[in-house]
Amino acid sequence: MAKGLANIMKQAQMMQQKMARLQEEAAARTAEAAAGGGAVTAVVNGKNQLLSLTIKKEAVDPEDVEMLQDLVVAAVNEALGKVQAEMSQEMGKVTGGLNIPGLF
Repeated sequence: MAKGLANIMKQAQMMQQKMARLQEEAAARTAEAAAGGGAVTAVVNGKNQLLSLTIKKEAVDPEDVEMLQDLVVAAVNEALGKVQAEMSQEMGKVTGGLNIPGLF
């Protein structure tokens, strides 16, 4: 029985190390998304940080600021969704499909 428990503890420790490495790698992972036919482009990393935001001149209309705001939100949210899905997939490989809340 103790041997089985030791094996489980060893596996848990290995999984913890892999998860820590994956979290470190998260900053290097990026995702890009565009909205408005490419009028607004956002790039985020795996730590949910906005790295860059590009807005084409033709997207800037002083008479319709709300549309530009919506395009920015859409592009950022889509990029965040992409990187989170990628990180979840990688985390699933580490955890064997277990859904552990709060990891990503």
